[in-house]
Amino acid sequence: MRFSQDFAPPGRAGRQRRTGRAPARGPLGALAAGLALALALTGCAGGGADGADSTAPAAGKTAADRVEPLATTPEPKLPVTVRSADGTATTVTSADRIVPLSGGLNEIVFTLGLGRNVVARDITATFEQAKELPVVTRAHDVSAESVLSLRPTVVLAETTTGPAEAVSQIREAGIPLVVVRPAGQLSDVGRRIGAVAAALGVPDAGTELDARTRSRVDAVRTSAPAPADGRKKPRVAFLYLRGSASVHLLGGRESGASSLIEAAGGIDAGKASGLTKDFTPITSEALAKAAPDAFLVMSKGLESVGGADGLLKLPGIAETPAGLDRRIVSIDDGVLLNYGPRTDQVLAGLIAQLHPESGAAR
Repeated sequence: MRFSQDFAPPGRAGRQRRTGRAPARGPLGALAAGLALALALTGCAGGGADGADSTAPAAGKTAADRVEPLATTPEPKLPVTVRSADGTATTVTSADRIVPLSGGLNEIVFTLGLGRNVVARDITATFEQAKELPVVTRAHDVSAESVLSLRPTVVLAETTTGPAEAVSQIREAGIPLVVVRPAGQLSDVGRRIGAVAAALGVPDAGTELDARTRSRVDAVRTSAPAPADGRKKPRVAFLYLRGSASVHLLGGRESGASSLIEAAGGIDAGKASGLTKDFTPITSEALAKAAPDAFLVMSKGLESVGGADGLLKLPGIAETPAGLDRRIVSIDDGVLLNYGPRTDQVLAGLIAQLHPESGAAR
């Protein structure tokens, strides 16, 4: 199965194929940073009985695609020695030239207030402060030559970053390289922020950003409406779509979307139907068992299959409750499963589209 260059396959299968190592824990895997900007939340949630799509308000959308750095710029206290997620002890002596090799890591570094020191980006880091930086990674595939040409003083990678030869080449050149485990659920947000902050010698800023992010996520979470009038929580199926590669997958327990769906007041339909792994090919049988009331998709994935009309042509989609109602929740690829400083905005957009009748999270 071949996937597009710009977006690695989700879940553990993608990690094994790319790195050749045993899959790292953390179900998000190579989805931890998708393709495009960060939170122009679009969607056609809650279609009416006549089948017409309705566009949900862009809840949580920022005026511009920007991250919000901490108010006080931290001063790194270095050197520090940290243990990478791959078991390697790394000593960082300077944070003057930082190269984060994923969109999620770029976002954390900029939000910590160290964006001025970042000299490169992953293709998915398209927020305003980073978009002019040179691209050195695409879908977790890193160009060691491009990284080394920028003379970095520290490189931040994920266990999904590859190929392994490129990661080794950077280390062999004497560049401190710190590996962070990818995220797979809401509870991973603080861990990732803390790991990046520790590696860059700004642990206090990490504590502050973790507290700010946790507070905002908790506040949004309370806006998710409880079922009323005897209605049940909506069953939401997370679909990974890449039409150009004919990749159409249904998310299960390890897809990385479960905690977001549940925090938004829904039920992960794939997980509830017994899918214990990350993804399975979309089939009429699998969809009938999942019986989703709504589909959660990434915006570029939806575009790749021809929008809502194209999605409904895939096997079994139109026959589900979600397909009959044309109930599609669409959130931008670059932030949906990042589990970082803007996760509160992602959750707000998901709640607003999943429960448009409540006016929640607007």
